[in-house]
Amino acid sequence: MSFQESFKVHGENLLKKVKELIEEGNIRKITIIDKDGKELMSFPLTIGVVGALVAPVLAAIGAVAALVGECTIRVERDGEKE
Repeated sequence: MSFQESFKVHGENLLKKVKELIEEGNIRKITIIDKDGKELMSFPLTIGVVGALVAPVLAAIGAVAALVGECTIRVERDGEKE
């Protein structure tokens, strides 16, 4: 079973929040949406994805963060919602 959560962040906090979410480890997919509702990027995460495999994604997120003001991070998680 999986569920979705959304977080509103400003561009300067985007990369930090995504890193926090990845470290939690129960994430299936992360989608970044601009303030107009347009999907900017989406990427799946699988169990065991760490380090060098995540680095290119984080670099792309850093570039997006420099361009957007406010955005929403939509997270699809494994497990039951608490």
